[in-house]
Formats: sequence, C-alpha cells, structure tokens
Amino acid sequence: MRLSDCHNIDDFRRLAKQRLPWPVFDYIDGAADDELTKARNTAAFGQCDLVPDVLAGVDTIDTSITVLGRKSALPLILSPTALQRVFHWQGERAVARAAEKFGLWFGISSLATISIEDVGAMVSTPKMFQFYYHKDRGLNRSMIERCQAARFDAIALTVDTIVSGKRERCARSGFTSPPRFTPSSALSYAIKPRWALDYLFREKFSLPNLDTHVSAGTGEAVSIAGYFNSMLDQSLDWKMAQQLREDWGGTFCLKGVMSVADARRAVEIGADAIMISNHGGRQLDGSRAPFDQLREIVDAVGGRIEIICDGGVRRGSHVLKALSAGATAASGGRLYLYALAAAGQPGVERAIALLKDEIERGMKLMGVTRVDQLSPERLRWR
Repeated sequence: MRLSDCHNIDDFRRLAKQRLPWPVFDYIDGAADDELTKARNTAAFGQCDLVPDVLAGVDTIDTSITVLGRKSALPLILSPTALQRVFHWQGERAVARAAEKFGLWFGISSLATISIEDVGAMVSTPKMFQFYYHKDRGLNRSMIERCQAARFDAIALTVDTIVSGKRERCARSGFTSPPRFTPSSALSYAIKPRWALDYLFREKFSLPNLDTHVSAGTGEAVSIAGYFNSMLDQSLDWKMAQQLREDWGGTFCLKGVMSVADARRAVEIGADAIMISNHGGRQLDGSRAPFDQLREIVDAVGGRIEIICDGGVRRGSHVLKALSAGATAASGGRLYLYALAAAGQPGVERAIALLKDEIERGMKLMGVTRVDQLSPERLRWR
C-alpha cells in the first residue's frame, strides 16, 4: 500500500499499521479498557442525518471560521498529541508545516518531542499548547512562561487525565516513552527496519518542554500510565484552573469537558473555549462520545463560550454535523496521526487535503456557502 492509495482516514490507518512496529501502532490506535468509547466517538456521527437544500448557488463558498481569536481556513483543528517523533521522525514539525500550508490551528502537547520555542519560531499559523498540570510547580511556571515568550495563541488545560486510563494494548506491548527495546518487543522493531533506523540515527528523542525539570519519559523510559499517575497533580480543581488562566493571561481553553455542569463552570471562570473531549476514548471507557454530548452543552452555554467538538472525526461530513449541532469547530488527533505515521509531512498534507475536499463538497451538496449557515435545522436525529 502506498500514500497514493490513501483516500480516507481509515486508509492512512492501514498504511500506518503496515509501517510501524506494533507497540507503536497500538499506542496510537489503542484506547482504554474495552475501547467502547473510542468506537462510539466515531459511531455517534451516524446517529443523525444531514438535510440538504438545492438550487442555492454554491459556485463560491467560504469554509473559514474564527475560533480562539484567530482565523482558520477550515472549521477543523489539529488537536495536540504527544510523542509524535516516535511515530515518524519528522514529528510535530511535519504537522506544524502542514497546518501552516492549509491555514489551520494546531497544537503541541506538554509531552511534545520538539520545543515550544522551535514551534513558535517555525510557523505563523495559530498555535495551541496542551497543558498537563504537573505536581512540579516550577515546571508548570516554566511552560507558561515559555509559551508567553514564544507567542503561543492559546493554552488548553487538559482536565481528564487526573489518573491514566487502563490502556491494555500498551500494557501488553510494554510501550514506553522513549521506546524501550526488550527481548519481547525486539522483533516487532526489527521487522520494521526503516522505522528503527530513523529512530536510532536521526534526532535524539527527547521531551524538551519537560526535561529541564523531570527525567521520566524523556531520558528515563516510563509508561504513559506511569507518567500520568506519578507526575500529574491529582489535586487539580477549579480554583487551580482559574489561577492558571490568570497566570497565562491569554486565550484559555479547557480540554476534556463532558458535562453541562462543567461547561457552566468553565464559563464562570472566564474560559474562552471548551473542548468536549474524552481523550480519544483513552481515559474513562464507557463515557459518552463528544458528539453525543454536544447538543445539551450547546443548549446550556452556547453563545457564551466557544465549543469545540473533539474526537472521532474521520470525515468532512462529521465536521459538518458537529457545526450543524452548534459547535464552533471540530477537532481530532488520530485523523492526522495515522497520516503522520504513514508518510510524514506528505501524509499529513494529503489527509488534510482530503478532509478539506470533503468539507467543501459537503457544503456545496448541503446548499450552504458559509459555515454559519449550518444549523440544527440541517439535522434529523434517528
């Protein structure tokens, strides 16, 4: 299978599986427990249908939106994800350059494999930093100050990782950050020599936004579950989130909000946006899908805070359904991670181009020329 054979996100998934050692692929692809929530994240979009208008004069359309204070050419955000240079040696640089080419928001994780400063200097497109709240207060201060100096456009505090979900695929494979070569995993890496050579001989793996304060996960191999459970602050509460917003002083988002009550609290503390998200199904298995929760959160706080529907997006039609249900934008991680793992920057660019084409075609077939014409009247629920 080649990059030119990829015509949708699932095709990129198959190519990524073909090219990655299985512990690395399972880290991207896997989720918590029985992976029910991960499957539901995408399946939820199938519970409603789009209702198109015709004869609408759609020769010229505008797919752009303004979200988090910056313009985006598409109503789609490339969500921040960790450890990207494990999946392909180009890592976050490939995603950043692809996002800039298409004029999109993208984010990097606290567990990014390139530095805040590198990203800030590399691209001019809108940049989000996904903030994990650590027990080490000095590390928390350092990340805020570095984002301020690098002129990041928003911080998204991740609020659904107080403890790690039980990621059984990772437990079986022994996946760690950085990857650890053990007798049981050696063969899986050896039979993917291109990946192994890139990992061993290209830029040395590190987590440069953390390694000034911690060694776990950067110089010292640790499971992601072990990292979350030992390094992140389980006392994180609304008061601490509000203080982080004040310390940051810029556009502030909460990532991982799923309930109406929490959406209302986000408004109360002055957050600019929420990402309705269950961490790609990687935390609480059996929880609701973001799209399932979207309508009731829009009914409760729509118009008072921006609402980003995060997770499960695999098609342009999913984006259109999220917007019709009241979301400001849609976002996702695996939708570009599979493509990154499959082919680096060309893969990410092809994935975005396919989604862009699907969004544009879908809008024309829906009979809309602007994103703000997508409304609940365009949906029928089964």
